[in-house]
Amino acid sequence: MKNIRNFCIIAHIDHGKSTLADRFLEVTGTLSSREMKHGQMLDTMDIEQERGITIKLQPVRMDWNHGGKKYQLNLIDTPGHVDFSYEVSRSLAACEGAILVVDASQGIQAQTLANCYMALENNLTIIPVLNKIDLPAAEPERRAIEIENALGISRDEIICISAKEGTNVEKVLERVIEKVPPPKIVDDDETKALIFDSVYDPYKGIVAYVRLMQGHLERGQKIKFLNTKAVTDIIEVGCFKPKYKALDGLDSGEVGYIVTGMKSVADSRVGDTIWRKEGVNVKESDGTPLPGYKRVTPFVYAGIFCTEGEDYPLLRDALEKFSLNDSALTFEPEHSGALGHGFRCGFLGLLHLDIVQERLEREYNLDLIVTAPSVSYEVLQSDGTELRISNPSELPEPNYVQEIREPWMKVEILVPKEYIGAVMKLLNERRGLSKNVQYLDEQRVNVIYEIPLASIVVDFYDELKSISSGYASMSYEFLEFRVGDLVRLDILVHHERIDALSIIIHRSEAHYHGGVVCKRLKEIIPKAQFEIPLQAAIGGKIIARETIGSFRKDVTGYLYGGDVSRKNKLLDKQKKGKKRMKMFGKVEVPQKAFLAVLKKND
Repeated sequence: MKNIRNFCIIAHIDHGKSTLADRFLEVTGTLSSREMKHGQMLDTMDIEQERGITIKLQPVRMDWNHGGKKYQLNLIDTPGHVDFSYEVSRSLAACEGAILVVDASQGIQAQTLANCYMALENNLTIIPVLNKIDLPAAEPERRAIEIENALGISRDEIICISAKEGTNVEKVLERVIEKVPPPKIVDDDETKALIFDSVYDPYKGIVAYVRLMQGHLERGQKIKFLNTKAVTDIIEVGCFKPKYKALDGLDSGEVGYIVTGMKSVADSRVGDTIWRKEGVNVKESDGTPLPGYKRVTPFVYAGIFCTEGEDYPLLRDALEKFSLNDSALTFEPEHSGALGHGFRCGFLGLLHLDIVQERLEREYNLDLIVTAPSVSYEVLQSDGTELRISNPSELPEPNYVQEIREPWMKVEILVPKEYIGAVMKLLNERRGLSKNVQYLDEQRVNVIYEIPLASIVVDFYDELKSISSGYASMSYEFLEFRVGDLVRLDILVHHERIDALSIIIHRSEAHYHGGVVCKRLKEIIPKAQFEIPLQAAIGGKIIARETIGSFRKDVTGYLYGGDVSRKNKLLDKQKKGKKRMKMFGKVEVPQKAFLAVLKKND
């Protein structure tokens, strides 16, 4: 038992987590150099290999002899992006130590701080590592001072490595064995295991990735999931090498997987507790769950539609299969007058949305339209009941609404000091509230703000990168729902409300947004034989308007002279005809008009 070490690697995006994991696999002989045909062995998806980012956490067990003893090292390679921070938090709960990787050329970034604080909250032993010392731009001494100032970690503890070339990688493993404590032994007849991930395997069914906190699990035992109340038998247990390797059983402190034969990831959610007790009927009794379980709540919503209407059943099947592997994705049917049948999907953030869209298009051969991302709101109605809505068309009429609450986030932005003015200006324009400004050293500043999620969900990150010449990095976390002066902005085309274009927006921004949408529609909707008014409205009040002029036939063209009253008579007759047409005319809004307004980043 004393020879087990459970640890993970945490870092900002692209600081070398997966490359360091590759070197560990080589050094410990878990994979031979022949098997390591490409880099990032733990990034198993094509999209991870192409983008060079980790989307799913990946565990692996390594056996290593050190100082005459054999050690079992259980490593979890975690994602670096803020959208997947819930996966990182569950991984940290399954470990006793964390290797904090910092790029020697870029230094501390926003996600470095966020993940480090998360590790400290879980009481993990932190092993600081400066990576990429082989780069010409590397400044190990300066970055070491930065780590010491920002995180309070002594410079003497920092190991300088090059994961790409393998420099000092063995020293990191030695430090893990010396500093990271072995798992605690709990003398109890109960068995408890934390699920830190679960995936759907087409041959095995649901595979739960677990860290055994106490007890023993083996094939054939009956187990219970304490939060979902599901009861099932264990079909197979094993460890990761990094592929599945079946074992006789798992003991307290070990990391491995359990195959249950269940068909829905919803039954074995991340953070749940697997429980059993000797001599007790599992179905009828309950244990105490391990702390920290919470359901993943999507905050960003978008509509997904097929460009071809007949592909709708294929999209439904694709989403059902996709959700087996991604318990954070939620979806429900939605109908739009312009785009036809589709689904309203909930995501953890914009990167999550982007990856789901790309995987659906690539793996299921679909051509998709994704509407502009929006966020969920809480609505307190006049009768005291509460609603959670993600679609503006679900918002009750204003006289039935007491208050609307929107999600607020705590945002940390790390930026060179020369860009701080432009960054704070951007945050203030987006309704941000300044909370703190910390100088990490003479060059870099950590700006902390509170800001509505709706303000950062579409194009905020692009603007931030633009005004900071690409140097700013950002991390954010959910704070709470707060009451705001929010209204539903409707777009009327020829006095008819178009549901697909309605949005919930802060009253101060409604006038500007309404004007922009009306101008865009004016350019795209084709002219008719009559005038078409385009209006933006809050309730019954029009706040912006554009008019598409009518086609005008030259009815006086054949006149060759005579009194002007003949000309006026014909023009009056034309005017009356246009008026009558306007009363009965129907406007067909083309699909490209919706796409121009709805499509994100457009």
